[in-house]
Amino acid sequence: MNFEEINLNTLPKHIAIIMDGNGRWAKQRGKIRVRGHEAGAKAVRKTVEAAAKLDIEHLTLYAFSTENWNRPKSEITTLMSLLVRSLRRELERMTKHNIRLSAIGSLGKLPANVQQELEEVVKKTALNTGTHLTLAISYGAREEIKQAIVQISQKVKNNIIPVENIDETIINEHLYTQHLPDVDLLIRTSGEVRISNFLLWQIAYAELYFTDELWPEFDEQSLHQAIISYQKRERRFGKTSEQLT
Repeated sequence: MNFEEINLNTLPKHIAIIMDGNGRWAKQRGKIRVRGHEAGAKAVRKTVEAAAKLDIEHLTLYAFSTENWNRPKSEITTLMSLLVRSLRRELERMTKHNIRLSAIGSLGKLPANVQQELEEVVKKTALNTGTHLTLAISYGAREEIKQAIVQISQKVKNNIIPVENIDETIINEHLYTQHLPDVDLLIRTSGEVRISNFLLWQIAYAELYFTDELWPEFDEQSLHQAIISYQKRERRFGKTSEQLT
């Protein structure tokens, strides 16, 4: 897929990716699952840097779901250790490529060392002005929406927000993603065709792109292909084609 095929004037502002297939990639090669996660970390680097080259404003990666806590304890420990190592190792590259890091999810459930490393990298990249990379860690969309409802309900109860004033703007302000625009392009790897409790509110009008590539196989060319597919679509947001023209 050729870079020249991409229209730099109609790039998606916010790309979100469900990174799926690390375990299957390892299994196909007769390796233990941790090798798949390590290969997946390399794919993250390639994809983030590819997005930065294109000046994609926002990139959100589904790194660890609330449901992933149900995996074997040994795998969770390995994933958390890999996350800490990756954050520490990638800080210099993020600074070099002007990438700003944020994180969303039930971050308080993460091990203390992971929280500390995450906070440090977020702080050290806070002034970067390039691609805004958001890691969804210990994230679940239903949990996000539930906590937003609880917060809004409490404010209604305390007469801070009149119930008749509740609209999409108010809801957005109480989501983890309150500082992010809606998703334009959602990508999922590994051939699975489902959303898996990821950004359910924010993908209301996103273009969905599914690829059979396992996540460790995803690279710059893969991202380009997804963007070109996105650019070939007509985004109507409920209007007719005639209204758009």
